[in-house]
Amino acid sequence: MTSSSDTPSGPPEGRYGPPRKGRNRRWPAWALGTLVLLAGIGISVAAYSNFGSAPIEGKAATFDVRDESVRITLEVRRDDPTRSAECVIRARGRSGKEVGRGEVRIPPGQPTAYHRTVLTTSAPPVTGEVFGCSYDVPRYLDPEERPSG
Repeated sequence: MTSSSDTPSGPPEGRYGPPRKGRNRRWPAWALGTLVLLAGIGISVAAYSNFGSAPIEGKAATFDVRDESVRITLEVRRDDPTRSAECVIRARGRSGKEVGRGEVRIPPGQPTAYHRTVLTTSAPPVTGEVFGCSYDVPRYLDPEERPSG
């Protein structure tokens, strides 16, 4: 009978090289954890910039449909009321197709501004809406850039 001390507990000596002592196997876990944390922060920043609150928002507060036009009152909320804004408005016909589109300049003013405009349409409209707003006002909408002649 053999005793338990005669049974080898590991690989034969000299066969696989000297055993490694003190090797720290926790560094890959730290590196992986750091990468996951950085990726999470990057995804959070991207999501906030794409899905966070917009610096400027516009909607049709009211609209009044006429035969070949629609009168729209825009409600524009902006985070910087000292800047001009530009909003694209449109009208849709009974089929849902767009029958009119226009751009409106909103001058600097209050954080929430109301602006009335009339949009002429190519067919009888059934609704008027704000497609979107931006601080990037085209030069042709800026009254100081228009030709005076």
